[in-house]
Amino acid sequence: MKRLTPTVYLAVIGLLLLTAIIWYANSYITGAARPSFDGQRALEDVKQQAAFGPRTPGSAGHAALRNWLAAELDSAGWIVEERQARQLGHQVYNVVASRDRELPQIILGAHYDTRLIADQDPVVNRRSQPVPGANDGASGVAVLLGLARSLPEDAVPVWLVFFDAEDNGGIEDWDWILGSSAFVQSLSGPPTVAVIVDMVGDKDQQIYFERNSDPHFRAEIWDVAASMGHGDVFIAREKYAMLDDHTPFLTTGIPAVDIIDFDYPYWHTTMDTPDKVSAESLQTVGETLSSWIASMAR
Repeated sequence: MKRLTPTVYLAVIGLLLLTAIIWYANSYITGAARPSFDGQRALEDVKQQAAFGPRTPGSAGHAALRNWLAAELDSAGWIVEERQARQLGHQVYNVVASRDRELPQIILGAHYDTRLIADQDPVVNRRSQPVPGANDGASGVAVLLGLARSLPEDAVPVWLVFFDAEDNGGIEDWDWILGSSAFVQSLSGPPTVAVIVDMVGDKDQQIYFERNSDPHFRAEIWDVAASMGHGDVFIAREKYAMLDDHTPFLTTGIPAVDIIDFDYPYWHTTMDTPDKVSAESLQTVGETLSSWIASMAR
């Protein structure tokens, strides 16, 4: 073996150091390159859902959305499970996404179904038509999909749950929140908290404290929003008490929060279409939840 001269030795050391620096830089860039929440992509997801047509239970649009949802979640690296149940004689399909089937610390939920009739439409002869559900349904699903693509893999254990049959109460042979009621009955262990995202895409976004939500976690999320400059959207005052997909969790003693902007003039009308939904509004909710989940990990 030939002994290296000092010049050659230094050159070899320099090359090794350069290689290490390049490797470290590439590793850092790769880690930093994980996409952050993308409100514009979320808006495209709203439009895609609307393109399926009404997602009323049992419809072709309902089935098409489930297939699309499973494909999107799978491509983002999540394990997808469809949980079926019978509620009030109706078949219910809840879609559950997890990273490794570990029991969740946080459940993030949104309903994907749309209402059978637009009974709040100002035009009487439209009230028998189905609701398009761009904000009431698609916006919450879009936020959860955005989080599926952007949450780091070392986040606290999270399940993303897409609830069926939330939105047909007040109609004969139906009731509200059938999907979430069935899901909570099937839980093998309670999460620390469940957070529901519903009607969050309104261009004139104002999200007040929901009266029934857990005060501790409600305050945490709104504080995170305020720290990010969203205090004008996440308004820390109570306004509405909602029956929503958080209700079955609360009933069984699981802390839950409903993030909902109920000041939406197109609620349960045929005018709940994608042009009423804002990428900026979806961004505000998505990045707030991303930061709150990160704070839970800390």
